[in-house]
Amino acid sequence: MSETVETAEAAPSAERPWRTEGPAEDALPAATPPLVFVHGALMSHSAWRPQLDALSDRYRCLTVDLPGHGVLADEPFTLDRGVDVVVRAIEASGGRAVVVGLSLGGYVAMALAARRPDLVRGLVIAGCTREPDGFSRAMFVLYALGLRVVPERPLRAVVDRLLRRHYGARLAADITAGGYYPRGGGLGVRSLVGGRFRERLLRYGGPILAINGTRDLVFHGASRRFLEGVPQVTRVALRGASHLSNVDRPAAFTAAIESFVGELPP
Repeated sequence: MSETVETAEAAPSAERPWRTEGPAEDALPAATPPLVFVHGALMSHSAWRPQLDALSDRYRCLTVDLPGHGVLADEPFTLDRGVDVVVRAIEASGGRAVVVGLSLGGYVAMALAARRPDLVRGLVIAGCTREPDGFSRAMFVLYALGLRVVPERPLRAVVDRLLRRHYGARLAADITAGGYYPRGGGLGVRSLVGGRFRERLLRYGGPILAINGTRDLVFHGASRRFLEGVPQVTRVALRGASHLSNVDRPAAFTAAIESFVGELPP
């Protein structure tokens, strides 16, 4: 595990909802892009702890809190507002970024890449290769509803117990240090329904890395159809990983990002 260095910047807040770790911009080679990580529903910036520990000695890493989560827990989620948050983080990072999004964060990253391709040097999407419409619409609606109507205290207790059992107490504590946000997550997932995210990837047109766990049947099983005809896509399937693939197979997930970054054009 590498030592992380948190830069001396203002503490995260509703006005600046991201955290930065890694060397200062002027301490890195000019060709090294910043990495901006966007979390999934229910969780927050801390879900990326394994990647920060592995990469922040060589890259400037930013982790955002989406609306409805973390320091923005009191702000209702909308897709446009989620994109706004990530745009501001990239602009503060000092250059065109590689944007890494998981689940809800992956959909936000796709929307960002379509709106502001000039800010995205490369796009990494994980656990989001299914259009939230048509046959899948009911699945997204039901999951969102569950997050919003199940009482928060028992839901958090169940999630915490499952994570501790699966990952161990220390890693579970690290990835949930920023808290749980079922209401914000539910609103975020519901806002995706009816979206056209394949079209957004086509509008972006830049390099894409799509990561799925082989046990994440909802998204891994739909990835080939979702990505068919989209240019410049590299697909990686992490054997044995589920939806939270960055934590299930952290070394492989991180290695895939670094390999992708190493092959990006200037």
